[in-house]
Amino acid sequence: MPAPHQSVIRNKLLSLLPPADYEQIAAEFEHIVLPRGTVIGEAGQPIDYVYFLSSGIGSIVASTPEGRRAEAGVFGFDGYVPTSAVAGTEFNAHDVIIQLDAEAYRISYASFRYLMDRNRNLNKLMIRSIEAFAVQLAYTAISNALHEVNERLARWLLMCHDRVSGNEIALTHDFISLMLAVRRPSVTTSLHILEGNGFITAQRGNITIRNRPALEEFAHDAYGKPEEEYRRLMKGIF
Repeated sequence: MPAPHQSVIRNKLLSLLPPADYEQIAAEFEHIVLPRGTVIGEAGQPIDYVYFLSSGIGSIVASTPEGRRAEAGVFGFDGYVPTSAVAGTEFNAHDVIIQLDAEAYRISYASFRYLMDRNRNLNKLMIRSIEAFAVQLAYTAISNALHEVNERLARWLLMCHDRVSGNEIALTHDFISLMLAVRRPSVTTSLHILEGNGFITAQRGNITIRNRPALEEFAHDAYGKPEEEYRRLMKGIF
């Protein structure tokens, strides 16, 4: 399936490119369906493709030498992965896993690097995107260090809500446990607290956002700054 016309492309980055630049990269795209659980990058393995999601949610998962794992960042139709491809890195630094059924347009690493070296606008956009993602990663570290589990859960739910259409998010307890780097009982307790406050409805494998403004207020300073920085970096870029 060829990439759609730019006017209907659902990836935010691709929608920002000047038309001629979009056509250049779109000519190299392959459409792909990515079911939940698909691994599109493995730590230490070569980068074969760069992915621009048009739907769904994925995770950048960091691992310790002892095998402990935690989500470092979340992505959807707001960006691309792996971000390290921008620097010409040929290997994945972390695992990249699809957590919510997704669709994407992918381009081979070789073609991506060729265009990055020759297309100034694409280069500029990708660098802006990686800066925005770096802010998200930094705030994840801050949140994990300073905020209670309930606030961290509120933050991640808001981030996932930003990347889906509608108010329902098919999130499993295992995914949430990975997101927050906590045990499943802590996830259950935090979900009950958010549900008791009327922010969400939690059912098996599905969460519905009921009152987003109140959820944002509950998350307090755990949410908002990376999102604001993303908007600032992308505003008027071309």
